[in-house]
Amino acid sequence: MAWIWLEAALPLGIIAGMLCVMGNAQYFIHKAYHGRPKHIGNDMWDVAMERRDKQLFENLSSSD
Repeated sequence: MAWIWLEAALPLGIIAGMLCVMGNAQYFIHKAYHGRPKHIGNDMWDVAMERRDKQLFENLSSSD
């Protein structure tokens, strides 16, 4: 009777493990494709600043 909790814990552990595997797969695929980790909570301001920074770096490198 003491091992009944194992019947529920084993499937829950498998489900939790598969969720971790799927999350890590998404992280590594995104990092391999884009070359950097995904920025969480990226809003319009962050996108505009990334565009501005990219343009500044391009102008800086072309002036050399």
